[in-house]
Amino acid sequence: MSALFDLTGKTAVVTGSTKGIGKAIARALAQHGARVVVSSRDEGRVEATARALTDEGLAVLGLTCNVGRKAELERLIEESRKALGQIDIVVGNAAINPHYGSFADISDDAFAKIMATNVQSNLWLAQLVADEMRERNDGAIIYVSSIGGTIGSDVIGAYCISKAADLQLVRNLAVELGPHNIRVNAITPGLVRTDMARALWEDEVRAADRIARTPLRRLGEPEDIAGIAVYLASDAGRWTTGQSFVVDGGTSIAG
Repeated sequence: MSALFDLTGKTAVVTGSTKGIGKAIARALAQHGARVVVSSRDEGRVEATARALTDEGLAVLGLTCNVGRKAELERLIEESRKALGQIDIVVGNAAINPHYGSFADISDDAFAKIMATNVQSNLWLAQLVADEMRERNDGAIIYVSSIGGTIGSDVIGAYCISKAADLQLVRNLAVELGPHNIRVNAITPGLVRTDMARALWEDEVRAADRIARTPLRRLGEPEDIAGIAVYLASDAGRWTTGQSFVVDGGTSIAG
């Protein structure tokens, strides 16, 4: 393994990591040597995921957390520190999209939940780890955004707004935390076959259109997103901050 991508001795906390993109990222970080905390709000999935990754020989701890509740996120970070020591890497992947359809029909409650879970929780996550990273003059914060944050949508508009906000959060935090050698970046996937995006990729017409407009002629798989996370978390990305890395099979450049 190249030392550039070696995460041995590092501790990473990955939110929303019991399935899909989050799970793929957690596995990849652990495969490169990190001790990884996997989490989600579903206790059963947390236990199953931690057990499965541990059975693969990876150093994984499972902790339950609903990131939309600040007290639970605080507990996640506190318990991670107690169990594994300092936190070197955080990946804010947890997100929700409870509304599919016209923006005109979204309820105030649904919009508030989307913003709280997809944006506010990521700010909380940075606030909870920034002090210890400043003290060490080192750290990596990674958020999983979406190409939805760069384009308009007629069916997932509120989700897209939240993902655009995450991209600006990355830029702001990168400016503020950069002098302390804390790198803050976003991964911006295209349409990936995950449970959250099921309404999009199970729509045969939409999926076929997306594939036809994608130079690599396929939708993404969760594992397609994991490699860039390893880069951003490791010494390979030590001079990279404030950036959004689009991983979408070329969709966004094809028009």
